[in-house]
Amino acid sequence: MEASGGGKHFVLVHGLCHGAWCWYKLVPMLRAAGHRVTALDLAASGAHPARLDEVPSFEDYSRPLLDAVADAGEGERLVLVGHSLGGLSVALAMERSPHKVAAAVFLTAGMPCSGTHLGLTSEEFNRRITPEFFMDSKTMVLNTGQGHRAAVVLGPKLLAAKLYDRSSDEDLALASMLVRPGSQFVDDPIMKDETLLTEANYGSVKKVFVVVKADAAMSEGFQRWMVELSPGTEAEEIAGADHMAMLSRPRELCDVLLRIADKYGCE
Repeated sequence: MEASGGGKHFVLVHGLCHGAWCWYKLVPMLRAAGHRVTALDLAASGAHPARLDEVPSFEDYSRPLLDAVADAGEGERLVLVGHSLGGLSVALAMERSPHKVAAAVFLTAGMPCSGTHLGLTSEEFNRRITPEFFMDSKTMVLNTGQGHRAAVVLGPKLLAAKLYDRSSDEDLALASMLVRPGSQFVDDPIMKDETLLTEANYGSVKKVFVVVKADAAMSEGFQRWMVELSPGTEAEEIAGADHMAMLSRPRELCDVLLRIADKYGCE
């Protein structure tokens, strides 16, 4: 989706296996409030033409976002919104182009802290879940130019029970048709680089974490652990939403985002 409209400029970043399509309810709400919106497909996601085995690294996976932020107009400062795994792509964009970002919103998302490696939150998430967490999801091994990489195809039972459990049947059906294989890139060297996220860049951007209290995929306790990991991070809450809060509670999420943008004077 291309940006349109005036006002503030929101850039929306999807999570694992999803695409720009998952923001379809939120985009018109933000535009109706007078703001510009860009919903991105990361590499090999949504309608992006690449296959996952053609994406060599997490940085390449995040390239559509990194380029969009870097190419923002002179003096333009964006509101980045990352959902789930998309939070790590947002963190990378903050480090690369902090002067282009007025505020970063982590919607029940991976949110690392300065001075730790990018993959810390994914490692902790995987440590806390049980082997049964992924239910009927399928794992696959990709043959890439950098060797083998694990990927996952989210199963319909997992989607229904842990991601879309408070969303409509129509949204669950849409997701079942549109999700693509995804990877957490856990073995990518960038995920293990403890010097990557600096206080001068990543740490200088205002961060707001949106806690989704009824999230069946990412527990409230884990979400609050990430907030505590980064002192100074503000927290908002949304009650009654599932992991896909942009679909199950779009109006509540829109109101939160408008408050954040107003508070930080993003132009």
